This record gives sequence, structure tokens and C-alpha cells, in this order.
Amino acid sequence: MMRRLSIFAGLAVAVFLTLAALALVVIDRFEGPGPMQADTVIYIAPGTTMGDIARKLEADGVIEDSLVFRGGVRLKRVSRDLKAGEYLFPATVSMRGVVDILLSGKTVLRRLTLPEGITSGEAAALIEAAEALEGSLDTIPAEGSLLPETYHYGRGDTRAELVERMQAAMRETLAALWEKRAGEGPLESPAAALILASIVEKETGLADERPLVASVFINRLRGGMRLQSDPTVTYGITHGAPLGRALTRTDLQTDSEYNTYTNGGLPAGPIANPGRAAIEAVLNPAQSDFLYFVAAGNGGHAFAKTLDEHNGNVAKWRKLKKQSKQSN
Repeated sequence: MMRRLSIFAGLAVAVFLTLAALALVVIDRFEGPGPMQADTVIYIAPGTTMGDIARKLEADGVIEDSLVFRGGVRLKRVSRDLKAGEYLFPATVSMRGVVDILLSGKTVLRRLTLPEGITSGEAAALIEAAEALEGSLDTIPAEGSLLPETYHYGRGDTRAELVERMQAAMRETLAALWEKRAGEGPLESPAAALILASIVEKETGLADERPLVASVFINRLRGGMRLQSDPTVTYGITHGAPLGRALTRTDLQTDSEYNTYTNGGLPAGPIANPGRAAIEAVLNPAQSDFLYFVAAGNGGHAFAKTLDEHNGNVAKWRKLKKQSKQSN
């Protein structure tokens, strides 16, 4: 009996030592450098099992042995904690490092930038073309409802969700800036401020000019003058698409709900998606007596208080255009 017990004890010790040796091998391979020679992005779809994750990582060359990986995950008791998503795995990352990355949930962030003054049709095209987003947009977002800025998103996010974030950002920004507006003015609501900001955005691309351009339109609204903004006429013709030609006298005289030559006050709605700076400009315009502006030929505009002064600036602009055509 004692001899049998001794044999069994010996076998048990041998098995234990063998398993311990195997565990050490697994741990050594689990913590050693991996085979991947360059940083690699891998997408783990939601619902992927731990076994399928291991096989995918092996197939994509991130790890050397899916069995060792699974063994290490079980030893760490984190089989159910690995998170789906798109991850960046650095070159030669160990299996332990891979597990730590999958446990962190720190997925790859992509970004999409909406430029200031972009129309909603143009924005929808950018969103549709953005890689790694899912789903399509059922409709083009309302003009002026998107806040131009840079948005981060992950693979698997939907286009509709991203649009909702852009619209929420615009609502929050407009509400916050409206509360900080400078005194009473002719803009009676945040919606009116959004419309005028979209016009300012289309009239000038110079940041330091926005408050001055805004002051011209504010002064005109206060005085009961028509805004006479060319971009509003263009929008009434194309609704955001490129016109592809210069405006004509007939265009300026053709009535539409966006034509600020034939109608007083603001147009029917925004003509683009204005950025934060343009909204700030119309709610806190420069203090000026200017009622007119025209291109100055240097990327900016020449401002005037009287029609005679403005006509002089227009004549200078036409002369510059003529000279430019002759030199070309």
C-alpha cells in the first residue's frame, strides 16, 4: 500500500511539475515580444468570442500562437472583459500587451472636419464619404444646423449619430453665445443670429473682418435698409450648389425668399453652416457707422459710410479687376 501511495505521489509531483513547466512556457511566450514588425490596426467586431479574437489576431500576425494567447487570457481571468472595437497594436507587442489594449477600450479615433461656411449638402457629402462610419443619411440636415469643427469618431459609429452630435453642438453653442450677446439689437432670436452669421461667413474669409462685416449688416437692419448680400441671391438660385458663374443684374432682380436685394430684413433661413466666430461676430459686432463694403483686391474689403464713398470703392475694385484681366 505504501509503495502504491509513493508511486501515486510521485506521479502527482511529476504532473504538477509538468504543468508548472508548461505554465512557465505559456507565461514566457505570453509576455515575450510578438511577431508583428509594424504598427497595425485591427478591428474586433462586437460579439466576437474570445476564441475568435485569438484566431483573428494570429491570422493577422499580431500574435504567434492563438492557443498560448487563450491560455494567458484564462490565467488572467479576463476572458469576458475583452472589448470590441478598432485598435492600434504597436510593432512586436506582446500577448500581454495585446490583452491590456483590448481591456483598455482605447480604440482608434478617426476625425472629420467641417469647414466654416460649408453648406449642409456639402457636409452630407463629406459625412457619406467618411470611412469606417456605418449607415447612410436619410435626408440632408437642415441648413445651418451643423456646427463646423473637428469631430472624432470610432469605427462602427453611425452617420446619423455623428450628425446628431454636430447638431447638438450647434444648438449648445448658439444658446451659449446668445446669452453673452452685447445688449439689445435688431436680431430678435438665436435663429435670426444664425441666419445673419451664415451670411457673414459667406461674405468674408478673414477672421478679423467678421465683426466689421457684421456691423454693416446690423447697421442696415437698424436703419431699415436691405442687406443686399450677393451670397443670399446665389443661395436662392442654387440652394447651396456652386453657381459656376458670376451673378447677373437679372439674378439680383429675380425675387426669391433668399434675395436680400428684392426683400427687406433677413432671408428665409441660413445659407450655410456658420462657425462659432461668425456667430460671435453678429452677436458682438464692431462699433462702426459703415453701411457698405466691397472687395478691395487684397483679399479683404473696403468699407464705407456713404453711398458716394462706396461708389468710389466700387470704381477702384472694377479698375483692379480690369487691370488683372489685361495682365493675364
